[in-house]
Amino acid sequence: MTLVTRSELAGLRIDELRGLLHQIFNTLAKTAPASLQHREALASLKNIQAELRSRDPSP
Repeated sequence: MTLVTRSELAGLRIDELRGLLHQIFNTLAKTAPASLQHREALASLKNIQAELRSRDPSP
């Protein structure tokens, strides 16, 4: 697992972001707490959620 950055996410479509969110969530569930993989998955998940929020057209 490597960290997924906001700059990498910027070029993805909404459906791709949602698919990646699902994939990263599943990866997070399989990793040991406090491991590097867990921290990277959690940070990636937060980045994806932030990117999705930034594209939300509602106020």
